[in-house]
Amino acid sequence: MSAATPAAAQTLAVVEDEDGMRLDRWFKRRFPDVSQIHINKLARTGQVRVDGKRVEASTRVVTAQMVRVPPLAQKAVAAPAVVRAAPSQADARALRDMILFEDKWLMALNKPWGLAVQGGSGTKRHVDGMLESMANAQGERPRLVHRLDRDTSGVLLIAKTRKMAADLGEIFRTRQTKKIYWSVVEGVPHPTQGRVSLFLAKGPGMGDERGEKTPAARVDPEKMRVAKHGEVDARHSVTFYAVVEKLAPRLAWLSMKPITGRTHQLRAHAEAIGHPIIGDPKYAGAIAANDPRRTDPLRSVPSEIERKLHLVARRLVLPHPKGGVVDVTAPLPPHMQKTFDLLGFDAKQYDPIEDAPE
Repeated sequence: MSAATPAAAQTLAVVEDEDGMRLDRWFKRRFPDVSQIHINKLARTGQVRVDGKRVEASTRVVTAQMVRVPPLAQKAVAAPAVVRAAPSQADARALRDMILFEDKWLMALNKPWGLAVQGGSGTKRHVDGMLESMANAQGERPRLVHRLDRDTSGVLLIAKTRKMAADLGEIFRTRQTKKIYWSVVEGVPHPTQGRVSLFLAKGPGMGDERGEKTPAARVDPEKMRVAKHGEVDARHSVTFYAVVEKLAPRLAWLSMKPITGRTHQLRAHAEAIGHPIIGDPKYAGAIAANDPRRTDPLRSVPSEIERKLHLVARRLVLPHPKGGVVDVTAPLPPHMQKTFDLLGFDAKQYDPIEDAPE
């Protein structure tokens, strides 16, 4: 799954947080340098297919579906394609050092903060490209099953074969997984345990209560916003959360269980309830000090805390396609461990999110 322009036809699986995405947007996300005009032509002529069927550029893809991507001529791109770094022994060693669990069919990595999962414009090193270094004798390489944001660390599941990727994709699509994330947020949410249920979408919204839209030039195209039911591309999202420990009124350690898997879901939900995740470059600065969502207007983040995203995919539990259960827990990344030590939070403390609904 590369942002580089393919010289030969390939088939790519739709991962969890791409569920419901328009095919043309999925294509632009995977191959950002290919023009919209060419994507439309590929769909119109049947060169792009989903699960073997002809589709329109506006067709919405579903997790675990297989998308055929034809060879893309250089003239099809709007700019030079991103070049993927050549496979290397250093990449293989780095991936081996990340392994939390492995068997003959899959492995779970502890993705570090700052490492991208997939390529994009300006991204030369990412997990997907590094997986080339682990291809077997037949040339089959491990495949991503889902994604984490660049600045989110923690459990990342990898399939070793195409069939296993499809099987795991179906498990994610049918929500048979249990995902638990830990974060440190500004202030202390009230109530201390709750459910966030919102529609999320990208781009400018329908307007505020006065009907005034935010100028497009001021909208971050990659940032999710709270949307209204019925808006184009609005997707429902649900997260359960629980305060595990707090340093009132300044900070709280949250355990979060996403039921859906939307882009930036936990980060957008934390911001929406007025308690953005510390170190979030897209969402943490969005709430003004006098915003009514700030339930603790005097709260502040200690200067000793690193301004890196305090969000970790702590635990992933799911049925193994070959039988049994995969249950993997990731350690805290160094910057979060430092914060826990500073605040006196104990990672061994009971996590109340365990009692949240499945």
